[in-house]
Amino acid sequence: MRLLYFHQHFTTPAGSSGTRSYEFARALVRRGHRVTVVCGAHAFSGLDLPQDAARGWARGTVDGIDVISLPLPYSNRDSLLRRAFVFTRFALRSARIALTEDVDLVFATSTPVSAAIPGLAAKWFRGIPFVFEVRDLWPDLPRALGVRNPFVLGLMTLLERLAYRSADAVIGLAPGIVDAVRERSSQGLPVELIPNGCDLETFSPARRGPCRLPGVGPDDFVAGFTGSHGPANGLNAVLAAARELKRRGDRRVKLVFLGDGREKGRLAAVARAEGLDNCLFLPPVSKVALGDVTASFGCGLMVLRDVPEFRHGTSPNKFFDYLSAGVPVLNNYPGWVADLIDGRRCGVVVPPGDSAAFADALQRLASDPATCAAMGAAARRLAEERFARDDLAETFCVVLERAAR
Repeated sequence: MRLLYFHQHFTTPAGSSGTRSYEFARALVRRGHRVTVVCGAHAFSGLDLPQDAARGWARGTVDGIDVISLPLPYSNRDSLLRRAFVFTRFALRSARIALTEDVDLVFATSTPVSAAIPGLAAKWFRGIPFVFEVRDLWPDLPRALGVRNPFVLGLMTLLERLAYRSADAVIGLAPGIVDAVRERSSQGLPVELIPNGCDLETFSPARRGPCRLPGVGPDDFVAGFTGSHGPANGLNAVLAAARELKRRGDRRVKLVFLGDGREKGRLAAVARAEGLDNCLFLPPVSKVALGDVTASFGCGLMVLRDVPEFRHGTSPNKFFDYLSAGVPVLNNYPGWVADLIDGRRCGVVVPPGDSAAFADALQRLASDPATCAAMGAAARRLAEERFARDDLAETFCVVLERAAR
C-alpha cells in the first residue's frame, strides 16, 4: 500500500514533542507499506532534511519513512490569527500534494480540523480512500477555551461534519471523541478508539536514577510536568499548590515545569515575583532524554483546565509517559484519565481548583516511598496491559489496511 500521511506537527525521537505519528508510520513501513509523511516545520520536530529548492520544501528518508517538510514554521506561542494562517496554508499545500501523488490511501490527523482538507480533496476528486484521526473535538474544545467568532466556529463545524461523512474510517484518541463521532457521522462508519500509547522502552523504570536536574537536591521530592505550557493546560493550579507548600514551610517538594509554550514566560515571571523557589522552569529536551528525566520523578503531574470537554475528550501524551516510566500520577481534573488512576491505584486524583488538596497529595507522596513504589508499579502494569505502543500501532495498521481494501 502507498500511503500519504498528513500530520502538521510530525516529530521524531530526536525532537521534543509527541512521536505517535513517527511510531505508527514506522509500524506501517515494517508491514511492507510505502509511507510518505507530509508535515510542517517547527522547532521541536527533530528533522534535518535536505532542501529541494525546485519544489519549495525539504524532503528525505527518516527510518524508512519518506518525509516532506513544508516551510511553514509554527509555534504554539504564535497568536491565534498567525496559527490559523499557518494551518490554512498547510492544508492547501497538502491538498495539492494529495491531488498529485500516486497513492492508495490518504490519512490525516488533527489538530487542527483543517488537517482533513487534503483527505477530502483526495476522496472527492480522485476517489482515494481517506481515514481521519481526531485528536480533539472541533469546534467543541475551541469554543470551551474561549473562541467566540461565529464564522470560525461555523467553518470548524462544517469541516468536521464533512470529514466524518467523507471518511472511510475515523480514529478517535479518547472515549468521548469516539462517542461524539458516532453521534455526528453516518451510521455504519467504522470508528476506532486508539489512544496515545506508552513507549515501554524510552520510558521505563529501568532508567530510574537520581534526579540530576538543576535546582534539585538529593533529598528533594520532584513532581514533574512535561509538555506544552499553554492556556489549556491550567498550570496556574501548580503555582497555587506551590504557594500553599511555601506557606506550610515545605522546602522538600520541587515542582518542575519541563517544556515550552505560550504561558511559560508568564508562569516563570509570576513564580519569580512571588519567590516561589520551589518551582523550576526548564527547557524542552529530546524524547530520549525525557525518558531518563521522567523516570527520576517522584510523581508526574497530569494537569489541565477544568473544562468539561477535556474530561473524556483528550488523550495526553504525558499521562502515558508517566505510566510507562512507572511513576505515580497526580491528576487534577475528572474524566476517563482520573477514573483509570483511581481504578488502577496508580496515583492520586484531587478536585480541580483545590490547592490545599493538591499540596496535601504532594506531601503524602513525598513522605511515603512505599506507597509511591506501589503506585509506580501499578502504573507500569497498566502501561503494559492496555497501552503498549506496539499493540496500538498494530490496531492502527489494521484500520488503515481495511480502509484501503
